[in-house]
Amino acid sequence: MIRLPRPAAWGQLRFGGRLGWARGAVGALFGVALAAVAGKLLPGTPQSPWIVAPVGASAVLVFAVPASPLAQPWSVLGGSMVAVLTGLAAGHLVGDQLTAVGLAVGMAIATMTLARCLHPPGGACAILGALAATNPASSAIGLLLPLLANLLGLVFAGWLYNNFTGHPWPHIPLQAPPMPKGTWAGTYERADLDAVLEDWDEVLDVAPEDLDALFRAVERRVLRRWEDDHK
Repeated sequence: MIRLPRPAAWGQLRFGGRLGWARGAVGALFGVALAAVAGKLLPGTPQSPWIVAPVGASAVLVFAVPASPLAQPWSVLGGSMVAVLTGLAAGHLVGDQLTAVGLAVGMAIATMTLARCLHPPGGACAILGALAATNPASSAIGLLLPLLANLLGLVFAGWLYNNFTGHPWPHIPLQAPPMPKGTWAGTYERADLDAVLEDWDEVLDVAPEDLDALFRAVERRVLRRWEDDHK
């Protein structure tokens, strides 16, 4: 069971270090601006948006938590486009907006999972697709093209900014160095971690490779302290 910290402890959480929030904020400013420029350059009609709202949610993931499996390039681009197409299909299939929006999000979760591109803002993209399909005044192309342009601009900005600021993107899981022999440290195996994750039966927003590297880094730190205390 995963226990969340008590409400009083929320203010003590760290997001990527003391200034991680600033790095993410500047990145989002850059990313959304580039996404908006890409949308503005499209030769659209007055009814077509030049930026689609879910892109803002995608920017939060890309720049604030770039190591998240949900924030990787394929998740951002593939997840959003798969979801909006699923929403369009649901809208055309049902015809009723109230029914279509719920069906669209449910189908989008399934299709994104199967395509290995689960992306939370995809739920909003699915709703937009369902609404566009059930509104005679809306155009599917008028939604798809701006969304695609926005996403391409955002993904390019994410690749450029995250790598420039020391956060390789797409994320590369850390490789934990081997633990010293003859100590208690490193006695657990990766299979133990996988078994615990399977027992929990929860979807965690972190790659198992990163969890493994984190646990082994904690072990090394504890081992150094233990060795210092026993000199």
